Amino acid sequence: MTAQRFSISMLLRYVIAILIALVVLIPLVMTVFGGLKTTGDLLSNPIRWPADHLHWENYDGILQSSSFWVQMRNSLFIMLITATGVVLLGSMPAFIFARINFPGRELCFNFFTLGLLFPLAVAILPLYISLRQMGLLDSHWGIILPQIAFGLPGTILILRGFFLALPQEIEDAAYIDGCTTFGMFRHVAIPLMRPALAAVFVLAMVGSWNAFFLPLLVLNREPLWTLPLGIMRFQGQWGTDWARILAFVSLTLIPTIIFYFFAERHIVTGLTAGAVKG
Repeated sequence: MTAQRFSISMLLRYVIAILIALVVLIPLVMTVFGGLKTTGDLLSNPIRWPADHLHWENYDGILQSSSFWVQMRNSLFIMLITATGVVLLGSMPAFIFARINFPGRELCFNFFTLGLLFPLAVAILPLYISLRQMGLLDSHWGIILPQIAFGLPGTILILRGFFLALPQEIEDAAYIDGCTTFGMFRHVAIPLMRPALAAVFVLAMVGSWNAFFLPLLVLNREPLWTLPLGIMRFQGQWGTDWARILAFVSLTLIPTIIFYFFAERHIVTGLTAGAVKG
């Protein structure tokens, strides 16, 4: 009876896992497949096989376009600087809030976490005014700095939990060996936090890569556009080339999929496992 219940439980888990996988994969497959059709085929029947043949010229035309590679370079630059800034600037206050006792520590930590309640869309008007006054419009730094700022609350919240998990014995041993507080952070805590840091880094990379609203607001000149903004090239006054848009979106998904495959282990380990097992 117990074995039967176990098998039924495992079967239900597999069924649920397959259903979730289908929910994720079907839109992805339809996006890639839609890029091999014409706009007419998509509008007449989105799930039907192309009427004549697969239109690889949609992908080929995008790959041969110089603007696509310029946007790829811009997106990579913004993504890497943003993710690096989020990790560097988020790990230090997270360590302080976790390992250093000072008056008002919890109040300061709660002040940082309040940033989670204010998404970018809520602060877009004062943000735009601030960027204009600082001369950061039509600049990649006008995207990088706000993305770092809005990424810090979540990063501090995640990393603080891992810094709290560090055994006190390790910290005491470091101080006995002559480490300063910064030496403890740099030489002891950071190496032990690599899975968590990798997870935060990858999450910041993916968020920056997919950002559309902020680049749309800040960047007006096409040579500065990122990949999400490149979709607007296929939208005209009288119509939209949906097939080219799906082909473009499919190509922009490739780097994020590669990032995930390389970092999947770090994401899972960094967000679910403890920092140190004593």
